[in-house]
Amino acid sequence: MTTVRQRRVGKGTEAAEDQPSEEKNVKPDGRIPSDHTGGKLWNILSITVGGIVAISLGLLTSVYVATLHENDLWFSNIKEVEREISFRTECGLYYSYYKQMVQAASIQQGLHGLVYDNKTESVRTINILERMNVYQEVFLSILYRILPIQQYLEPVYFYIYTLFGLQAIYVIALYITSWLLSGTWLSGLLAACWYITNRVDTTRVEFTIPLRENWALPFFAVQIAAITYLLRTHLQPVQERLTLMAVFIATFLFSLTWQFNQFMMLIQALTLFILDCFDMLPTAKVTWLYIIQISGLLLVCVLQFFNSMILGSLLISFNASVLIARTIQKNLKRGGLLNRLGKLILHALLVLCLTLLINKFIKKILNLESDEHIFKFLKAKFGFGATRDFDANLYLCEEAFGLLPLNTFSRLSDTLLFYIYVFVLFLMAVTAVIVAFRNLSGSNQVQFMEKMEECPITLKPDAAYNLIHTVLFGCLALSTMRMKYLWTSHMCVFASFGLCSTEVWKLILKCIHLYTSQRTRVIKYSVPIITLLYISYKFWPGIMDELSELREFYDPDTVELMNWIKSNTPNTAVFAGSMQLLAGVKLCTGRTLTNHPHYEDKNLRERTKQIYQIYAKRSPEDVYRILRSFGTDYVILEDSICYERRHSRGCRLRDLLDIANGHIMDGLGENEPDLKPSLYPRFCEEIKKNLPSYTIHFTRVFQNKTFHVYKLAKHK
Repeated sequence: MTTVRQRRVGKGTEAAEDQPSEEKNVKPDGRIPSDHTGGKLWNILSITVGGIVAISLGLLTSVYVATLHENDLWFSNIKEVEREISFRTECGLYYSYYKQMVQAASIQQGLHGLVYDNKTESVRTINILERMNVYQEVFLSILYRILPIQQYLEPVYFYIYTLFGLQAIYVIALYITSWLLSGTWLSGLLAACWYITNRVDTTRVEFTIPLRENWALPFFAVQIAAITYLLRTHLQPVQERLTLMAVFIATFLFSLTWQFNQFMMLIQALTLFILDCFDMLPTAKVTWLYIIQISGLLLVCVLQFFNSMILGSLLISFNASVLIARTIQKNLKRGGLLNRLGKLILHALLVLCLTLLINKFIKKILNLESDEHIFKFLKAKFGFGATRDFDANLYLCEEAFGLLPLNTFSRLSDTLLFYIYVFVLFLMAVTAVIVAFRNLSGSNQVQFMEKMEECPITLKPDAAYNLIHTVLFGCLALSTMRMKYLWTSHMCVFASFGLCSTEVWKLILKCIHLYTSQRTRVIKYSVPIITLLYISYKFWPGIMDELSELREFYDPDTVELMNWIKSNTPNTAVFAGSMQLLAGVKLCTGRTLTNHPHYEDKNLRERTKQIYQIYAKRSPEDVYRILRSFGTDYVILEDSICYERRHSRGCRLRDLLDIANGHIMDGLGENEPDLKPSLYPRFCEEIKKNLPSYTIHFTRVFQNKTFHVYKLAKHK
């Protein structure tokens, strides 16, 4: 088991806030008053200073997370095998392909090895570029090979520095989004500071570097910034075309680097759909965004050799359904309140039915089952029936796929982020409801709006988009903790926008009859500055202490195992074991695996369930037969799994296997009535007794405090 121990001694623009905020920016036909002609020099100066601050904060964030990574592991001083072991589970698997490309005799040979890979899954040749999102590793390895940096920079540093560099892009994109929404770069500064001080809940890049989300989320943030700019109502045609191009590039890169891209963009498409239904976004721009999503995903599909999981995604079915439904219901945005509500309900039902029909048709044609485990998991998670499905339960029992812990909100509240976010969210949500009601009511509700003249309600399209975006991704984060990083980073943007927005403070002050332009300006700047001073005073000492704390990577058992494998087994040996450990085996030793952590393939899921029978109550003959069917030469047993205590009864891996096999679980507690006692003891425990029925098939060849390696006999 890995531990970390104390290190031993010895070894948008500022001027935009002056723009009139009374624009009727919810309807696409709204007018915008002419820009102020004075103060151009001040505008340029403000943009320059804001840009410098954004770049500086981005670079500082990169240096910050890189320093934390170095201080936590003493990465520069540990051995190469220890560095590789620090890339845990699927992180190690992804990095292994970068290492493979760098060490290949040529780029062509490296690509051939990925397209015709027979070491990731034994007795099977797979296309890694089709199955996994590893184009970033391919690109980075080629870049490392052609740049004259090999003498100065090791491949692993080129890799991790690239990921830390992407954090700079991430923070800059968050900064710009907040700046665009509020009109002042002070908002961007506050968003970036919140992102850094809430690092535990906004990113995990420093200890899961190669994880797909660390590649993808910076591009997602860039895409959101581009969409926010696109939804402004005063863009020139050239600006609009360039922004659409930026949205497409960011969408494509986001889709290329993360296998869960389709689910994130589906939520984004739902955001666009909701706002378009309530006439809060220009329909033409929404249509372009739908098309960009489909185009980006289809381009990725081509690059991934027509990956069927992409073609069968709900996103493509949903976007196509929306575009088809629009052509059927051409007069959707005409009529009075009740008329339009009826049309919207019918429209939503039509889109839902078309989505399910198209998706079912595509999956039937392609015989697609790669993502069925996700829907089984969602069905069980939200209470639509209990399941004994091994894959679904494997997700349900992982903390990362559980509900968002309540202590997350206490941490976010310490920086005032959560309090301010909830306040801004409530205010903007009420505004959105009023605006939606006004849009649906049309001219029949003029009298209602006349009563609101003392407290005018408007909502800009870019603010409306970010509002629904944060609500939907908030729901996702609350239901699945692993997805909180999509929400918390945007929470920083949304809260800082509300605190620095002229429109928000003007609305509040007008509603309580205290509005003056001077008072609005004073509050708009003073409240964020006070918040920044509070954050600096409270968290700066903690950040300095964190940066000064030195630790060291320490996992001698795994290091010993990897060194033994490299020294005592042939290069062609096939290893079976837990998918998390085997990713490290592939990275550190280059040996062939029976299974691995990239779970988006039905055959691999079935294979993993079979391999995991080493931790179930099965006979030695059954386990031997299963392992040999996958060409296994060695099997690695882990005490941390065989005698697991991390999970409660019913969620331990051995319990999940027992339930799936119809066997009663170990320990005190209830069992479902139809579960039966197994005829055999647990394999991983019984094999250590060296009984003849086991030694005829398995010979122990390595052992330490954590791992036991057995060589399989080769019977004729």
